[in-house]
Amino acid sequence: MPHDKTADLPAHYDHVRMIFDILRGEREADLLLRDLNVLDVHGEAVHQGSILVHGQRIIALDPDESVVRVREVFDGQGLYAIPGLIDAHLHFDAQLAHPAAFGEAIVPSGTTTIFAETLDFASAAGDEAIEAAQALFKDHEKLPYRIYAFAPGKKTSVDVTAAMLRMDPVIGLGELAHLSYMTGNDDDFRKAALGRANGGFVNAHWGVTALPDMLLNYLPAIGAHNNHDVWNEEDIDKSVRYGFHTQIKFGVGSPEVIRTMLRAIVRRRWPAENFQLCADNISVDRVLTKGHIDWVISLAVEMGVPPIQAIKMGTLYAARSFGMDHEFGSLAPGRFADIVLTDSLSKINPRYVFKGGELVAQDRKLLRRAGLDYSGMVKQPRPGLTGLTPDQLDLTPIEVSADGERAKVLLFDVYGRGHLKFAQEVWVPFRDGAVVPEVDGVRLNRISVVQRYADGTRHIVNGLFKGVSIDRGAVSTFWPAPFPYFVVVGADSGEMCANLERLDAYVGGCVVTEDGQVRASLPLDIYGVMADMDLPELVDATRSIDAALEKLGHRNEGEPVVNKLLTLFISLDRFGFMV
Repeated sequence: MPHDKTADLPAHYDHVRMIFDILRGEREADLLLRDLNVLDVHGEAVHQGSILVHGQRIIALDPDESVVRVREVFDGQGLYAIPGLIDAHLHFDAQLAHPAAFGEAIVPSGTTTIFAETLDFASAAGDEAIEAAQALFKDHEKLPYRIYAFAPGKKTSVDVTAAMLRMDPVIGLGELAHLSYMTGNDDDFRKAALGRANGGFVNAHWGVTALPDMLLNYLPAIGAHNNHDVWNEEDIDKSVRYGFHTQIKFGVGSPEVIRTMLRAIVRRRWPAENFQLCADNISVDRVLTKGHIDWVISLAVEMGVPPIQAIKMGTLYAARSFGMDHEFGSLAPGRFADIVLTDSLSKINPRYVFKGGELVAQDRKLLRRAGLDYSGMVKQPRPGLTGLTPDQLDLTPIEVSADGERAKVLLFDVYGRGHLKFAQEVWVPFRDGAVVPEVDGVRLNRISVVQRYADGTRHIVNGLFKGVSIDRGAVSTFWPAPFPYFVVVGADSGEMCANLERLDAYVGGCVVTEDGQVRASLPLDIYGVMADMDLPELVDATRSIDAALEKLGHRNEGEPVVNKLLTLFISLDRFGFMV
């Protein structure tokens, strides 16, 4: 039956009368934030004033304090008030923290809203995907940030996508897989149709680096409205020209990529209204050490974007791209009171963070944990490597040169996506019937990509690896979506095999070994993709991986090694190295 739009009329009547009475001083408002320098993102101006809040929303700017009555007054100390920051595209399930722990990281950085993909989580849950998604979203209103999610556009069945589109807080279809829709995959057509039929948004993983120009028309033509698959100036130029809301990402990967894109925006003088800011994939450790959307706004200013325009890319323009600028993205009456107080507009320093008028973070510390329990989502390990032998991990040549002195092997690069080849065939020395793991005089570790559950012959891909350099021992990771595979890095097949046997006893995660003994580990007990830990525990575990690898000779920079290794699975899937 169609919804009776007048059924809630009494509640709406009470609301409008309440606002009227508060503004006349006849009833109390919840909160008055005074002594602020308020950023008006609509007029691109700053004015000294105050903000009146009631029922989680802003109800007045600069109210007459001789008239209004309030329950609480907050002294803004002359700080700048800007809208709560928005991440326009985030793989909610790829940063290893459950929703409450993730909030402990991002909210103190000023992020109050995220638009989140859930495809790896749903894929990892398999037959339990629908129940798992319901458990993941349960009590999401209690989180210190707003989440708007997307049903999987890839890696799951059409039935799972259809069921998740009916859930709250799902608002549309997540990114489609360009390597399947370009082949005319019927499941992709059905998922795209579901996204359109549900009136939701369709996210684009555009494939600008892989598809011919003609096929690039497909996603915008069927209604996909945003695109985060940009890596350089040419990509941005096409994305803007094809009419996408273009999301500039920074997450795991080379830090120079985000700078390259921001410089291009300044140099080409593209209107900032074309762009939103997003993390895509990010580690909580990265957020704690550098920041989240606050950091990229500050970086945009450093690259030459005017401060207010940079802030609008991380607030108003992100909200507007999803048709939600009437809810948040600016500090105006009727919007949620999601407010960040900072002492600078050019270098964002979130001193106080409010979600719906509630102070949730101060001086980069969350004031109150959400108190949500995810232990009911923890799974039991299901080992699958019985019968794996060290010789299966030996590096054998794809081809040997005519003189017998060189061998062709695969070389994988942890920073391969977007600006270097992820995997390429290279020639290396071949001596005494064995591959010498050395490229251009630099000795490299080996890598093995290993199928966890084999039905017959186990699928294994062996090669060389840029990204981790250890003198001894091994490190491995496991990711279950869309196929359950391990990646192990080391120098000795026996050590690598013993390491995998250790990790096989976990649901998922990362293990460092030396002489077959575990030196550090990170268990991901929630379907193999999330840790059942609070934020400090998770950070300690990821840093223990780096510390153990440092003792084995690796010198890490940037993202934690576990996060770097887990990004490999995106490209291993994309380029067909898993079956």
